[in-house]
Amino acid sequence: MVSPAPLRKSLMKNWFAVEAIPIYVIIGGVLTGASWYMYRLAMGPTIVWSKNNPTPWNTIKPDEGTKMLSVNQKFDKSWSRDKI
Repeated sequence: MVSPAPLRKSLMKNWFAVEAIPIYVIIGGVLTGASWYMYRLAMGPTIVWSKNNPTPWNTIKPDEGTKMLSVNQKFDKSWSRDKI
């Protein structure tokens, strides 16, 4: 039977190496950014989450902007979802 002490020492030496910290930070940042972007896409005006309003894009008025950044257009209001 193999003693767990050498395996644990090898795992700790490789898994928690100082050189691996930037990789963990980059992967964590990428996962956070991807989660935020997927949430932002899921809350858009063309996504239907309930059957009580099957066409939520029809509730957008002409003076409301739905984009996060509009380069050459100025809108009076920004669209927001009332209910999910």
